[in-house]
Amino acid sequence: MTLHTTTPIDSAKLDRLAEVAVRVGLNLQAGQDLFLTAPVSALPLVRRIAEHAYRAGAGLVVPMLSDEETTLARYKFGHDASFDRAAGWLYEGVAKAFSANTARLAIVGDDPMLLSGQDPQKVGRASKANSIAYKPALERIAGFDINWNILAYPTLSWARQVFPGEADDIAVGKLADAIFAASRVDRDDAIPAWAAHNATLAKRTKWLNGQRFSALHYTGPGTDLTIGLADGHEWQGGASTAKNGVTCNANIPTEEVFTTPHALRVEGHVRSTKPLSYQGTLIDGIAVRFEAGRIIEAHATRGEAVLGKVLETDDGASRLGEVALVPHSSPISQSGLLFFNTLFDENAACHIALGQCYAKCFLDGASLSPEQIAVQGGNSSLIHIDWMIGSNRIDIDGLREDGSRVPVFRKGEWA
Repeated sequence: MTLHTTTPIDSAKLDRLAEVAVRVGLNLQAGQDLFLTAPVSALPLVRRIAEHAYRAGAGLVVPMLSDEETTLARYKFGHDASFDRAAGWLYEGVAKAFSANTARLAIVGDDPMLLSGQDPQKVGRASKANSIAYKPALERIAGFDINWNILAYPTLSWARQVFPGEADDIAVGKLADAIFAASRVDRDDAIPAWAAHNATLAKRTKWLNGQRFSALHYTGPGTDLTIGLADGHEWQGGASTAKNGVTCNANIPTEEVFTTPHALRVEGHVRSTKPLSYQGTLIDGIAVRFEAGRIIEAHATRGEAVLGKVLETDDGASRLGEVALVPHSSPISQSGLLFFNTLFDENAACHIALGQCYAKCFLDGASLSPEQIAVQGGNSSLIHIDWMIGSNRIDIDGLREDGSRVPVFRKGEWA
């Protein structure tokens, strides 16, 4: 008698996601190495990505797996001094790999609440130490030196958070279907569908770049915020070309068009519209006030201590490094799901990011030095953390240098 086991994750769609990750997300080049990180529970996707990468001519695929129980062991049993340490030697090697044109792929899927029961002081210290150690590698990602991509796998621990009360197999199946739909692999023509989607996002960025706004003004419940845009900023969205000449989609899924705000020209107050899941802690009900670009007052109804630690990371952590526009009608928003994962939730709403800016969001950004980027208003930080401020009650106007206003969003939709 033969026993057959079934999985709630559609095998054909999972394989299609792996193919899209390699061909669209990374556009992996023949002979190019690939560095890949993932939760150990995402091994089925890791294996399929390795297969598609080698079929595409990859030089070497190097996976590194993380484990939730191992992570928790540190917080339960680690000595106090260990929370100020990070594997700098590892990140130095990763930065060296990026300098040698190794592509980067990250699979996300850890339990978004993994560290919610741990000491927020230790979480904050560990996060800061990791950010400092990761800086050599982050600079190459933020500078878009190489083609890179982030996508997701429906792990059980994550599915339990998104679909509480459901049987495990049902929860995983529902999360898988939501990921496949948002990633545009729930169809046979996934790669042509991505080409069409990228064309739509390119149309939005072309219009915004033609407007040359000096600032964006947001109004809505709990929000009256003016975000100055960096001098020589450039809007990006969908596929874009890294400094190594490879055109890739850094995020799967993606619904945003985004650019660089001016680090010194943000004024007013804003309230988050969705929770932020940050390194295993849920931060909800964020409300902050800016003066001269810096957050001078910050509150949260949940996770406020962790938020405070994040803002203390360095001088740039309390300033903005990204502003992104996403319509309320985006497929992820319309799914009605809260994913507790920034990769998805940021594509459900307009958002801003604390910390490091992207060099590619400047005219001729590839040729600008960090010092030139700073002069033009680009922010520098060890962190880059997106959180959502958009909804169907938010209006956005583009402000020109002459003081004229142009409607950009009305009630959460493109005007």
